[in-house]
Amino acid sequence: MNKITVLKPGITSERLEKMLTYSLKGYEYEVITVADNIKDLKNRKILFAIELGSTGINIEHMKILHKISLSGSNFMENSIGGILINSNNELFSKAEARKIIFYANMAGCMFPGRPLAEATGSLRNFKTQQVGAEGTSLEEILLINCRKVVNRLVDNTKKLSNPKILALYSGEFKSSNTFALWKMVKDYLQDYQIKGIHIENGSVVDCKGCSYKTCKHYSHYTNCFYGGIMVEEVYPAILECDVLIMLCPNYNDSISANMSAVINRLTALYRKTKFYDKCFYSIIVSGFSGSDIVAQQLISALNINKTFMLPPKFALMETANKPGDIERIENIREKAKDFAENIKRGLTS
Repeated sequence: MNKITVLKPGITSERLEKMLTYSLKGYEYEVITVADNIKDLKNRKILFAIELGSTGINIEHMKILHKISLSGSNFMENSIGGILINSNNELFSKAEARKIIFYANMAGCMFPGRPLAEATGSLRNFKTQQVGAEGTSLEEILLINCRKVVNRLVDNTKKLSNPKILALYSGEFKSSNTFALWKMVKDYLQDYQIKGIHIENGSVVDCKGCSYKTCKHYSHYTNCFYGGIMVEEVYPAILECDVLIMLCPNYNDSISANMSAVINRLTALYRKTKFYDKCFYSIIVSGFSGSDIVAQQLISALNINKTFMLPPKFALMETANKPGDIERIENIREKAKDFAENIKRGLTS
């Protein structure tokens, strides 16, 4: 599993080729450019290298995702993924990255924290990193980020003993289909230390948007401008846990405002402590459709941005409308058991 498999569909730009050359130096790798040449993606270290051009559409890349989707939930079993993306404008790169991660993850691929290096047209997405790196060009920062993605892809190993699980949830849990599904899953995780925190309405004020300097100041003391339950309960629980499970009913194709505020407020903690050694799962229940949209939102927020590790098949997604409908889904308890077993495998592999 030392050789890197580079999936590089379609025509690539000079900049993407430069990103690959810099990031792969010293590593053994093979390149696959068309979907028809993909026979097996198990037990591999896989680097997606995607050229989006001006439209955000790469036809051959879409064929690869199509093949991954149709090839079953174990097509990428025991593989680890990373992504390099180049775009000619400021759009599409993050959306495409989280789509890649979603498809590959559902096929059994795990992703280390921050598995993406994206080159937007102007490279202004690296302006923040340029602060404090005087004399370093935006292109140099891009290349450094590309190398870090590949290094994390190659070096990622994690085994846990006696892992601690933290479940965060919001809303009215007595009538929540999402919470009811979590209780089913939890029944099969009794051998683990599990802590739950209920984020009640009004208990978490959303991020104020402090300046970097102010946020860094509060972060130094493991604190935040607004304090409250985030500082008193959530921060210590996040630091202590090995696994974060987000219980997310679908609210208008998004996570709830309370859970969004929790993620936003993690920034102050993140300034001080990165989360590469922690993984996260999610249980998502939609009243109609759109669970995949919520899952991709969580991928962006927690895996790409906040550096949580994404284990294989991280999300259990179901559709249930009226209170109690989750209980009437065929084989739901077997699905809950399978998801719990998947979590257990992720903790020990």
